[in-house]
Amino acid sequence: MIDESWRVGAGSTRLPGVAHDIDGAFLDLPLAALADAALSRAAELGAEHADIRVERLASARLTMRDAAVESSERTDHSGFGVRVIVDGAWGFAAATELMPDAVAAAAARAVDVARVTARACTERIELAPEPAYGEVRWVSAYDVDPLDVPEAEQVELLGGWSRRLLSADEVAHVDVELSAVRENKFYADLAGTSAIQQRVRVHPSVTAVWVDDSGGFESMATLAPPAGRGFEYLTGTGWDWDGELAELPSHLGEKAAAPTVEAGSYDLVIDPTNLWLTIHESVAHATELDRALGYEANYAGTSWATFDGLGTTRFGSPAMNVTGDRVTPHGLSTVGYDDEGVAAQQWDVVRDGILVGYQLDRRTAALKGFDRSNGCAFADGPGRMPIQRMPNVSLQPDLSGPDTAGLIAGVERGIYAVGDKSWSIDMQRFNFQFTAQRFYLIRGGQLAGQLRDVAYQGSGPTFWGSLEAVGGPSTYLLAGAFNCGKGQPSQVAPVSHGCPSALFRGVRILNTRQESGR
Repeated sequence: MIDESWRVGAGSTRLPGVAHDIDGAFLDLPLAALADAALSRAAELGAEHADIRVERLASARLTMRDAAVESSERTDHSGFGVRVIVDGAWGFAAATELMPDAVAAAAARAVDVARVTARACTERIELAPEPAYGEVRWVSAYDVDPLDVPEAEQVELLGGWSRRLLSADEVAHVDVELSAVRENKFYADLAGTSAIQQRVRVHPSVTAVWVDDSGGFESMATLAPPAGRGFEYLTGTGWDWDGELAELPSHLGEKAAAPTVEAGSYDLVIDPTNLWLTIHESVAHATELDRALGYEANYAGTSWATFDGLGTTRFGSPAMNVTGDRVTPHGLSTVGYDDEGVAAQQWDVVRDGILVGYQLDRRTAALKGFDRSNGCAFADGPGRMPIQRMPNVSLQPDLSGPDTAGLIAGVERGIYAVGDKSWSIDMQRFNFQFTAQRFYLIRGGQLAGQLRDVAYQGSGPTFWGSLEAVGGPSTYLLAGAFNCGKGQPSQVAPVSHGCPSALFRGVRILNTRQESGR
């Protein structure tokens, strides 16, 4: 049987969590005065739309090698950005001086930029309507702000994890990394929304390395995903660290001794610790509307899931149901309001295998006739324009579906993939290849040991069309990444993807050692 006691499910409604106050240093800023100065000046100069974001981003990163601190860094920066629409064109200006005179001057610069841009624009900027929400506040669900935890306490905990792994015969080296972010945003616009928000997220990762006498090596990282949680995530809330660290050396040793895979066609059971990345690359990026319309073609690419197929394109099998949302508890994309003042919500992306929705900001929503944005605008700092960014995009479980062992039991000859590793995908998000932390041979409905040198290949509608079954809620996991990149200049956004275990039939498996000619 597969032990699934460590899995953490995530529903589609908010958790109350622990009530936190907005960071006092952020609230001490003259936010109302800054908004009044920027918005009134933009309106005086003829702006059709104006908004201001004031942000403070505090982050920390700690790395350790074999239980010794390797690096420690903390950053804390603040600033603002003013965005306007004048004569149907965007204008934007940003600075770091949080004073009314500075933001008023920036608003004037943004208007000047818009007027110049309007002379060359062939497409008028319109925004989908959104209600005004007045003065609102939102704080993500967490218990302990990780930036308030003394570094000595962090080093003691992570050093203990490292020493525990180093005591195992299979482990020669241990690398540990802990990243944490506290993000404060203030948004206000001419329509009347004024939102103050605070998000906290953490990403702990431990990698164990095996080395043989000839210098060969294998590595294996923990499966714990980054999460919209606080430091409590490292001490037992949301993940069984003791259990995973206890099993990691034996998993690593088995991988080092595993036979190489025989290339061919296999049934494939994919664990959510691996499947989330396949969803991110082949589903979530493919359903960004700006990409599907060609606005990212010169950098991030386009999408095979073009807009003319909305409501008719078969993305996958009837077992495939995918949602987008900004509301999942502890999601890395979860907010109260996006960077255009749009309230967080949930919607269908793929229903019964059919493409039925996209990720929208207010501009793309208006461009294609949607009544409203679904809240997918985000900027990774005050000096950046908000662009359409990925929400939490998740494959839904079957409420009466089996556990992972039940999915495996239905496979005569196959492979079970656990944990994300490397990936490759084309610019249309169509053809792709993925590897994993661990691959297991399935023989007669049972796991029959690990395999090495495995990669699985597919193309969007063919791969997702081979989806025969998804697991039940007990197999569901919310995973994700801190570092999804997009845009010019490039921006980085955190994003989560939830999914259950899933069974795919007849997937092409490569032997990576043979493919590379080693």
